[in-house]
Amino acid sequence: MFTEKFILEKYNEIKESWEKYLKNKGVKLSSLKKKNGSYTLNALVLIYLYANIKKNISKEEITVFLQNLGYQINDMQQARHLSQQYGWYIISGQRGDSECEKYNVESGEYMLITIKEPYPKFNDKRRAEKLSTNSWNDLKKHYGNRCVSCGSEDKKNNLLYPNSITRLQQGHKDPRKPLTLDNIIPQCQFCNGASKNSFVFDNKGKIVKISDPKFILKSDENIKIDMLKLLMKENIEKAEKILEDLKKQP
Repeated sequence: MFTEKFILEKYNEIKESWEKYLKNKGVKLSSLKKKNGSYTLNALVLIYLYANIKKNISKEEITVFLQNLGYQINDMQQARHLSQQYGWYIISGQRGDSECEKYNVESGEYMLITIKEPYPKFNDKRRAEKLSTNSWNDLKKHYGNRCVSCGSEDKKNNLLYPNSITRLQQGHKDPRKPLTLDNIIPQCQFCNGASKNSFVFDNKGKIVKISDPKFILKSDENIKIDMLKLLMKENIEKAEKILEDLKKQP
């Protein structure tokens, strides 16, 4: 089905809609091919989702699709990046988008809703301060061209996945803030993908906070209960303090 002609036709349809509805809203469209003639992964994933628009597509399906085209992909992250970083209206069951319940999109699944509207949570201003190539390269050198989380060296065999080559990515220290130089740490594709914007990291790649409260839903029941108790206790103490302060007022 996904012949070169079909891929080109779908890409042109996406591009036409992008120019008409999305370009002026800051949504980004990757080029179809690289200089060496190979397809870009972002374009292929977007085309696959567009060919199955408003259908539940699992991460595994996209991975198999790319592998059938000759791409050795072990941890496909393009669909996630296409929505949050590029602005395409792709919902994710893993991320728990509000529309997931309506469309029955489960964890590990994606769905392209439309190519006429941007992803609701996309804010192009968050990406306004782009890193220059030199700044990104300098940052990688500062960390010895290694992933701050697992220590794997860029463009060499990954320490955790020896059959894969390490590709350093711009890891978000705090996903709630813009992707600027002071909010980036170099992480390999595996460590960066594993966080899924759920955590806040320090400069050494250590997790210091939870950035997505939905992450607690993945925990065991006893952890959820303990977390609830802690939050209730904290809020009760705050409420009691406020009441004490009010009593002191004339």
